[in-house]
Amino acid sequence: MERKKSFRRQKRYRRPWLKKCKEFLRQFIAFLFSNVGIILLVVGYTITGSFIFMSIEGNNNLKIKQELINNRSMYAEKLWNLTLDMNRKILDEKEYFKIVSEILTTYQQMMVNFTRKGHDGTDELTSAAQWSFAGAFLYSLTVITTIGYGNIYPRTLEGKLVTIVYAIIGMPLFLLYLSNIGDILARSFKWIYAKCCLCRCCPGVAKRRAIRAMKREQRMQMDYVSEDDEESQRSSESDKTSISVPPLGPRVSIVSETYTEDFKENDIQNIPVPVTVCLTIMVGYICSGALLFCKWEEHWSFMDASYFCFISLSTIGFGDLVPGDKIYGRGKDFYSEVLELSFVFCSIYLMLGMALIAMCFNLMQEEVINKIQTTIRTVKYVLRCNR
Repeated sequence: MERKKSFRRQKRYRRPWLKKCKEFLRQFIAFLFSNVGIILLVVGYTITGSFIFMSIEGNNNLKIKQELINNRSMYAEKLWNLTLDMNRKILDEKEYFKIVSEILTTYQQMMVNFTRKGHDGTDELTSAAQWSFAGAFLYSLTVITTIGYGNIYPRTLEGKLVTIVYAIIGMPLFLLYLSNIGDILARSFKWIYAKCCLCRCCPGVAKRRAIRAMKREQRMQMDYVSEDDEESQRSSESDKTSISVPPLGPRVSIVSETYTEDFKENDIQNIPVPVTVCLTIMVGYICSGALLFCKWEEHWSFMDASYFCFISLSTIGFGDLVPGDKIYGRGKDFYSEVLELSFVFCSIYLMLGMALIAMCFNLMQEEVINKIQTTIRTVKYVLRCNR
C-alpha cells in the first residue's frame, strides 16, 4: 500500500508534455523579444530573406541569361547564313546592308527587353551577379529599413509578392530593434558622459552641481510657501483669525538634503546630454563611414561618400550612389562572395548607424523636453513674483 501511494504521488507531480512545450515556447518568445534576441532575430530574418530572394530572383536571372545566349547564337547564325547566300549570288550591297540593319534592329530591341527583365550584362551562368548572397542580403536589409535604393528590385511576380509580405513583417521588427537598442545605447552613453565629462575632478562641475542644488532648494521652498499660503487662506476664511506660519528653515533643509541624496543616486539617468554632443556624434559617424567608403569605392570622393552615408542613415535612399561590385561579391569562392569585408562593413554600418541615430534623437528629445520644462517653470516664477 505504501509503495502504491508513493508511486501515485510521483505520478501526480509529473508535468505533462504539453505544458512543457508551452513553458519552453513562452521562454523562447521572451528571449526573442529581449535585447539580445531582437538583434539575433533581425539578423536571422535578413539572412532568411536573402536566401529566399536568391532562390526566386537568382534562378529567374539565370533563365534570362540562358535565353539571351540562345537568341544571340540564333541571330549570329542568321547573319552568317545571310552572308553565305549573298556570296553565292551577285552581292548587292544595298540589299545586304538593309537586311543586316533590320536583323540588328530586332536584336537591339530584344536586348532592351532582356535588360528590362533583369539582365545585368554578364554571361556567367554560375551565379547571378546582383542576386548573390551579398546583393540579396543588402536588398533584404534595405527593404526592412525602408531605405530602398532601387538598384535591385524583384522582376518576377513571386518576388514582388514575397517582398510585400517580407516588408510587412520586417518593418515593425526593425522599428522594435531601433527602439530597444536606441534606449540601451542612450543609457550607456549617459553613463559614459557622466563618468567622463561630469566627473568631480573636472573644473566647473562642482559649481554647476551647487547651482543645480540651489535651484532645486528654491523650487522646493516656493512650493512649500505656496502650500502654506493656501492653508492660511483656508484657515482665515474659516476662523477669520491670523495663524502664524512656522519657520521654513528646518523643513526646507531636510527636503533639500533628501532631494540631493536622491539626485546623487539618480544623477546619471537625470543628466541631460547637450544637443551639440548628439550632433557631433552623428556628424562624426557619417564622416568616419565616408572615409571607409572612399577607401573601398575608388570612384567616390569624400563628399559623395558623406552624401551616401547621410542618405542611407536618414532612410531617404535615392539610389544614385550605391556600393558597387565589391558589395555584390562576384567572386566564385565562398570567402570572396559571402564574407567580403566591404559587404560586412556596409551591413553593420547601416544597422548600427540607424540605432545610433535613434539614440541621438532620444537624447535630444530629452534635452528639448528639459529645456521646455525649465522655461515653463521660469515663466511661472516670474508670474508669481509679479502678483
